[in-house]
Amino acid sequence: MTTRIGVLALQGAFAAHAEVLSGLGVAVREVRTPADLASVDGLVLPGGESSTMSHLLRSTGMVDPLAEALADGLPALGTCAGLILLAETIVDGRDDQVSLGALGVTVRRNAYGRQRDSFETVLDLPSGEMLGVFIRAPRIEHVGDGTAVLARHGDDPVLVARGNVLGATFHPEISGSASLHGYFVSMVRERKA
Repeated sequence: MTTRIGVLALQGAFAAHAEVLSGLGVAVREVRTPADLASVDGLVLPGGESSTMSHLLRSTGMVDPLAEALADGLPALGTCAGLILLAETIVDGRDDQVSLGALGVTVRRNAYGRQRDSFETVLDLPSGEMLGVFIRAPRIEHVGDGTAVLARHGDDPVLVARGNVLGATFHPEISGSASLHGYFVSMVRERKA
């Protein structure tokens, strides 16, 4: 049975995620509408600009269907801005920012600084070591009950999970490694089985 992973394709780094997932042999679908969402086994919410993504989620009618799918157990991987969308609480966000509440975390947007403050570091993830690429990255300031920290950079959580939902503050799609995507695909396949 084919595993179909959706990539939220409203804005941001969706093409890079689709390329990594295709390399893992899964069917990839760009998700732009509620109908697209209904046809996938898991969803990647990419990095990009979280306030722009929030606006586009509203204008396409995706907020409620996406929140319902996540509440019903749809596996998801949010990276950078995608993590911000999945968080329960957003610090320094706009008043109209979408917060899907799928991860029990408080995040601060652009907490590591501006574009010039971007950095790379090796991270020890459940899927093995990989290069973490932090570009205008959010910082997880609080992890609530029911959300597990899977990796840290110093004292900061950089990969968290609650149920079938993963959130990363970094960009695994440009790391040169497919290990985190492979870990996510395994989660999706396990749930589907």
